[in-house]
Amino acid sequence: MTNPLGALGQDPSQVEADIDRWAQGFAEKAQRYQAAQAQVDQIRTTASSPDGTVKVTVRADGSVTDLQFSDRIRQIAPAELSAMVMRTMQTAQSQVVGQVGETMQANLGDEDQQTRSLMMDELRTRFPEPDPEVEAAGEAVSEKWDYDEGDDTPRTPPPPAPPAPPAPPAPPAPPAAGPTRRRRPDDGEDDIDPDFDPLRD
Repeated sequence: MTNPLGALGQDPSQVEADIDRWAQGFAEKAQRYQAAQAQVDQIRTTASSPDGTVKVTVRADGSVTDLQFSDRIRQIAPAELSAMVMRTMQTAQSQVVGQVGETMQANLGDEDQQTRSLMMDELRTRFPEPDPEVEAAGEAVSEKWDYDEGDDTPRTPPPPAPPAPPAPPAPPAPPAAGPTRRRRPDDGEDDIDPDFDPLRD
């Protein structure tokens, strides 16, 4: 767009007309940017984990607007579930870059290519593509938790319980009591007949 301020030596009426056209073009350009911004604000991208356990929806700024889980989370370890949510959210955020680029192209065409290129580079830095190796590793880990829809138990059996400690030995039995011995009278005393009865005639 021609800058009318560079033609101040021309006819004043021509300069005024140029300024009007420049101002009109600037206003139209501002409207196109506003329309593009409004459409960008409405962008929502959704991604799901490979096994469908997690589903994440984000805005163009990367914030999460919806997070859904399937019944399969009952069979997934908490640490693996957290990693799955993060990977799925990153996948949804990486899709924002393409959506914003398409929206800007539809509304602005070839205008301000340099400015838009810088903006897209910033988006790619904020929302990079997920690492394929990390994605593949997460999918491999989650496969061991696969189960039938009607089965509430994981396929992988739990580790065996440790063996019980041996019972302590029983205490030894007390010795049997021996026969009670009758106490003998002291030496020097007369023996007493056990059949003696002083009242008997």
